[in-house]
Amino acid sequence: MSATRLLSVLLLLQARGRVSARAVAEELEVSVRTAYRDLARLQAAGVPVCAEPGRGGGYRLLDGYRTRLTGMTGGEARALLFAGLPGPAAELGLAEETAAARLKLLAALPDGPREEAARAAAVFHLDAPGWYRDPEPAPYLPLLVDAVLARRPLDVRYRRWRAPQEVSRRLHPYGLVLKSGSWYLVAATAGADPGRGPATYRVTQLLDAVPDPAGALFTRPRDFDLAAYWTAYLADFSSRRFTGTATVRLSPRGRRRLPDNLPPEVVRAVETTATPAGDDGWVEAVIPVESTDHACGELLRLGPDVEVLGPPALRTAMTTAVRALAGFYGT
Repeated sequence: MSATRLLSVLLLLQARGRVSARAVAEELEVSVRTAYRDLARLQAAGVPVCAEPGRGGGYRLLDGYRTRLTGMTGGEARALLFAGLPGPAAELGLAEETAAARLKLLAALPDGPREEAARAAAVFHLDAPGWYRDPEPAPYLPLLVDAVLARRPLDVRYRRWRAPQEVSRRLHPYGLVLKSGSWYLVAATAGADPGRGPATYRVTQLLDAVPDPAGALFTRPRDFDLAAYWTAYLADFSSRRFTGTATVRLSPRGRRRLPDNLPPEVVRAVETTATPAGDDGWVEAVIPVESTDHACGELLRLGPDVEVLGPPALRTAMTTAVRALAGFYGT
């Protein structure tokens, strides 16, 4: 029997109000029998856990009963402090609230975990944007936070890459994702086929966003999992991103420069398909490409350390670009 698990059961009851033994078992990844046993042990320990039989019943804490944070370990306190990292919280418009919550959390902890959590907070800092780029301005981000939490529809104008580039939509915002310093809104289109599912919108591409003037609300699907959606979205994006392949020759210096200049999918492809190095150290490899123009721009970063062998359209594009450069810099 784990004291940590019993505390988890207690906090689950406190957070959800009423839960079944099966729900406890699923949440803590134990058997239903173990869940019943843990609930009984809480009752035996004097915790006022009430059992309500029948359909819609379950277990709940006696009205007014609350536990304290004194059972939190130092590691758990560190993890909770990381949930409110100041950079993203400031972008969401929650900087003051996050700072206040961190102070209240530290004040509620006993001396040992408080000191450990404070040390952890002092030695970690998140700077989400990548190198060589400024943070992206996202003026509508606080508005999106309110809409996501209040489940309020938004009328937006959005700039996308395909024609027509500017579109207007009424969205039901399901959640926000921070990816490599860029914020993305996951939202369903009001009135669209339910089977279509939500879509992803880059927050910086929002030209306008206005909450529903009548204060209407929407119902977020109970089974929607933001983390699972994002994982599936990234996998689908990766599968659609590359539309073909190219055969290239790379010098030893070109291979060393790959990770700093081309996507990781290209680096992995070179490591997987590279032929044995010749007398000059060059290798031949097959890499994935998005389009002729995009691949030409990326491969030009390697300068004289790469040669495109095929397809012919990409080799021609590289030849045209190199001749233009020679015209600029030639004698």
